[in-house]
Amino acid sequence: MANPNRPLSPFMLGQTYRFQLTSVMSLLHRITGISLALGGISLVWWLMSIAIGGDAYEFASRQWSSPLGMLFLFGFTLALVYHLLNGIRHLLWDAGWGYEIPKVYASGIAVFAVGFVLTALIWYFGLRGAA
Repeated sequence: MANPNRPLSPFMLGQTYRFQLTSVMSLLHRITGISLALGGISLVWWLMSIAIGGDAYEFASRQWSSPLGMLFLFGFTLALVYHLLNGIRHLLWDAGWGYEIPKVYASGIAVFAVGFVLTALIWYFGLRGAA
């Protein structure tokens, strides 16, 4: 029988839990990992359409070049860059670097900033090269 006087989780009490940078980054790392797996399935679909050729490739090309397809590809790029940079951050932690709280927050902010800049550069030069 459960003890009714036992303390409950802040979520169960209706209180709000203030997320910290580290918890948000951990959650985003998991979400981007799942997104990359699903995006990989889309990549396989696109590669199969190339192999089939003809109408299948034309259909896939139209989907990827649509506004929704471009948004998906931008999100996939952002997820890939974020996941890569945060993975490097974790490797540095495994090597024993960056455990101090100021370094944890500085590296977290750096992952966000560099991730957005790298994604923007990839898209800028990718679209520029396609023109």
